[in-house]
Amino acid sequence: MAKRLTKALREKRRWVGLHVSGKIESRNELEKRLSQIAPVNEWKLYDFSKSKAILRIHLKNQNEWREILSDTNSEIYSVTISGKIRLVRERLEI
Repeated sequence: MAKRLTKALREKRRWVGLHVSGKIESRNELEKRLSQIAPVNEWKLYDFSKSKAILRIHLKNQNEWREILSDTNSEIYSVTISGKIRLVRERLEI
């Protein structure tokens, strides 16, 4: 069995709380849109309900994602970012 990385050795993560427009109704559709705008391939969609979503990204890519998700006039934009998913869930009220 492969040796599992400890928390200290893993790459650091950030959790991004997203606001998603009503035009995007399914998880698959949101993943497709995110893959089109993503600056890197290292991300994962965790939660999606109605107009809210949580995205996991690596800390090293945080600035690139911030640039892309900062426009509040787009269909998908960032509402909050944190190192703890619990805080993002609380802020989005998920």
